[in-house]
Amino acid sequence: MKRVWSRREFVLATAAGTAAVTVKRSLAPAAVVVFQGDSVTASARDRTIAAPNDPAALGAGYPLLIAASILQGAARLAWQFFNRAVGGDKVPDLVSRWDADTLALNPNVVSVLIGVNDYWHRQRGYTGTVADYETQYGTLLGATRRARPSVALVVLEPFVLRCGEVDGSWFPEFDERRAAAARVAERVGAAFVPLQAAFDAAAARTGPEHWAPDGVHPSPAGHALIAERWRVVVGA
Repeated sequence: MKRVWSRREFVLATAAGTAAVTVKRSLAPAAVVVFQGDSVTASARDRTIAAPNDPAALGAGYPLLIAASILQGAARLAWQFFNRAVGGDKVPDLVSRWDADTLALNPNVVSVLIGVNDYWHRQRGYTGTVADYETQYGTLLGATRRARPSVALVVLEPFVLRCGEVDGSWFPEFDERRAAAARVAERVGAAFVPLQAAFDAAAARTGPEHWAPDGVHPSPAGHALIAERWRVVVGA
C-alpha cells in the first residue's frame, strides 16, 4: 500500500532534504567540520590534542568513523575534522563553552548530538525541563546561524535503548526531548539525523546490549550505525 504522508511529515522531510543539500555543499572542496555534544560524541577523545584529523583527538566513536570515511574518499581536499564534545554535557554546558569550542574554529559544518544528560541528570538534581531544553537549544543554534550565516548545521536525534541504565521511568519525557530536537532542527534549518528508529530496529534483531550496553553509550556497532545514518542524511 502506498504511504500517505501527513502535511507535517512532508514539511519535515522537505526541510531535512534541503538542509542536507546545504551541508553537502559546505563539505566541498574544503571545510571545517566540528562535532559537538556529550560523552556519546566525545568517545574518550584526547582533550589535550587541538589539531584536526588526529585519531586520538577525534575519539573512538562516530566522529572518527565519519572523518575517516570522508577523508579516504577525498584525500586531496582540505577538510579538517574536530571533536569538541565533553562527557556529561547538557545544553547549558554547550552554551557556556560554545564560542571557544565551536565558533572560534570557524566551522563550515557544525554537528550536534545533545539531550541524554538533559534528561538523565534530572535524576541527580538537575531541574531543566523539556521546554528549557528546546528553548536553549534553539537559541544556541539560532545564534550560531546569525554569527555565521553560511554555516551548515546537523542535529542528531538523541536516543536510548531499554537496557542497562534505561528503564520505563525514562518515558515519555525522553521521547518528548527527541521531538524537541526535531523541532529545533526544523526551526533553524538544520539537517536532522533520526537515530531512535534505527537503533530500535537494530535492537529488535540482536538485542539492545549489542548496540548500547548501558542503554546510553553506543558500542562500536552503535557508533558505526550513527556514522552510517549521518552520512546518508548529509550525503557524504
